[in-house]
Amino acid sequence: MSLEVQIVALLKESQPLRPGEIAEKLGVSKDEVDKAIKALKKSEEIYAPKRCFYSAK
Repeated sequence: MSLEVQIVALLKESQPLRPGEIAEKLGVSKDEVDKAIKALKKSEEIYAPKRCFYSAK
């Protein structure tokens, strides 16, 4: 399963999370999560309900 899919699945089952929290829960580096979040925001699969927090649509 790709990192983007894992992030979306995690965000669907939890409240909005920060990139560091996502990285910690998935056991990957924050840099990888930042890159994946950028791609997911561009494809509009996730959004930021408030600054530095992300949630699935």
